[in-house]
Amino acid sequence: MEVAAAAVAPAVRRWPGQRRPLRCGAGTGSARLGSRAGPPPPCQDGGRGPRTAARARLRPLGPARLARGPGGGGRGRVTFVSPAGLRGRWPLPAGGVSLRRCSTRVTLEGINKPVIDRILRVDHAGEYGANRIYAGQMAVLGRSSVGPIIQQMCNQEKDHLKKFNELMIAYRVRPTVLLPFWNVAGFVLGAGSALLGKKGAMACTVAVEESISDHYNSQIRTLMEEDPEKYKELLQIIKQFRDDEREHHDIGLEHDAEGAPAYTVLKTAIQIGCKAAIFLSERI
Repeated sequence: MEVAAAAVAPAVRRWPGQRRPLRCGAGTGSARLGSRAGPPPPCQDGGRGPRTAARARLRPLGPARLARGPGGGGRGRVTFVSPAGLRGRWPLPAGGVSLRRCSTRVTLEGINKPVIDRILRVDHAGEYGANRIYAGQMAVLGRSSVGPIIQQMCNQEKDHLKKFNELMIAYRVRPTVLLPFWNVAGFVLGAGSALLGKKGAMACTVAVEESISDHYNSQIRTLMEEDPEKYKELLQIIKQFRDDEREHHDIGLEHDAEGAPAYTVLKTAIQIGCKAAIFLSERI
């Protein structure tokens, strides 16, 4: 009588952490609970408790693997591991795969991080602003005779910006928080100077490129005083970009920049703005 009653008794589910979990579901195996024996009854949740079922829904796609405790023995827990080795819910092991996208980075040991941060942050902001200035000039003078010249200088600035984007990632430097402001201010300056005519646009180019090239010279001196060998690659990049900016400056002078209305006043005002932008972008 006791055996018959045990055969029809409902299965007692035991959750992880209990001593001997009862296997549920159809099959030929048997489970022991006290003195009862016989095939386990089917579970309404497909053999999984609500917590286990929720974990199964959240697990990443991939094969399941049983992860044992220390030493590979004793009790273990089932963790669902994707083909790339990423765990669905539990923290990654010491040798696990990071979710962060890998990028090329330079060795940061021994460098003067605050100095490099300031240099790359302000240079990135300067090249970004220069791109926006030329974009504003192209919006007004793109179809004029100086359009191809402005476009050529703009393309070089795009190459500069692309390189500084890579350096910002490599040296783990955040951009300035003022980028949205420089986005608008640069375009307005470029379009506004172009509305004064071709000479006005070239006067703006002369003022901006002179300020940028002078600032690059200052950075070159700083890095030379730090360690020329340690910052050799960065020095080469800045020197090349300095030469490009000087070339843009000379192109502006060749296209009658000094003939712009109130050239001296316009140049001085633009350069004061550039110095303020440099000061702010280095720090915030």
